[in-house]
Amino acid sequence: MNPALEQQYSKEQLSAIKAQRLAEFIAWGPAVFQVSRVMLEKGVFALLDHSEEGLTREEICKATGLSDYAVKCMTEASLCIGTILVNPQTGRFTLSKAGWFLLNDDATRANINFNHDVNYEGWFRLQEALEEGRPAGLEHFGPWPTVYEGLSSLPPKVQQSWFGFDHFYSDLSFPDALGVVFDGAPVRTLYDVGGNTGKWALCCTEHDNDVKVTVLDLPQQLSMMKNNIAGKKGADRIEGFGINLLDKKSAFPASPEGPDVIWMSQFLDCFSMDEIVSILQKAKAVMKPHTRLCIMETLWDRQRFDTAAFCLTMTSLYFTAIANGNSKMYNTDDMQECIARAGLRIEKITDNLGRGHSIITCRI
Repeated sequence: MNPALEQQYSKEQLSAIKAQRLAEFIAWGPAVFQVSRVMLEKGVFALLDHSEEGLTREEICKATGLSDYAVKCMTEASLCIGTILVNPQTGRFTLSKAGWFLLNDDATRANINFNHDVNYEGWFRLQEALEEGRPAGLEHFGPWPTVYEGLSSLPPKVQQSWFGFDHFYSDLSFPDALGVVFDGAPVRTLYDVGGNTGKWALCCTEHDNDVKVTVLDLPQQLSMMKNNIAGKKGADRIEGFGINLLDKKSAFPASPEGPDVIWMSQFLDCFSMDEIVSILQKAKAVMKPHTRLCIMETLWDRQRFDTAAFCLTMTSLYFTAIANGNSKMYNTDDMQECIARAGLRIEKITDNLGRGHSIITCRI
């Protein structure tokens, strides 16, 4: 575990009064989330951010079209949450530091949209999901066994927030990741396992004019991928290979020379540890001595900051209630165990890519 996290998680950090407030903050968490989201949605935080002297309640009512009752409830709650401040002499409200981050921090906005549109109603069944090992909250959207089978059928707003969350974290790491994958060793063939919309595949073909990428994913995902990359630079060097990796009879495409790189980005966290071992064994079956398996994950115990670890461990609960009921954001020990069980060896671990990603490079 990162030393900073170890210090944070091994000793009590709060006084009794602060601990009590945190307990009540948790108890009222749903209301805290929703009123803060509405303050964003109705533009109140933005109005306060652009006002030099702050705004009165009446001015907020006029600018938003909300009633005095609505604004009074929202501002009083937000004061106690800590997202706004008030001048007791003038009654003018201003934006606090926490409110500023809610408004301006891209990661926070992606998290808010993801939690409201994708997770909020499904998390009502979190206990059921934990007890039964299945994504009970997914039934809110449809009858699929996992979210991945139903992703192409989700409502557009839900899809937008899901991909916005997924791509936000991975996309920022791609420039650093290219330097690890294309580190001087020739990369002519690359398997992108769980390639999603093909963003990484396009990054590779744009980065290297000779590389050919095969995206391995569910057939319905490949259809979305092909639509997304159509007409873009390097798309002619990207092909799809339909595969259900949970099917025990499925196999990676094999060739005498083997792939140069097998790439898995934010992918293995979508599976249980036993399933991860099975997938890694499929990869091992087509690897040659020169093949590198590059696993990029946000391992929560390797984060430099507590805020990042917090977001990642909370994301595990999305996997529990919505995605599949049996996976999570793993730590280093978990991933090392899976790699060893699959009969692979770790060559190196590269940390601090993008917003807290690590790449585990493995060989046979």
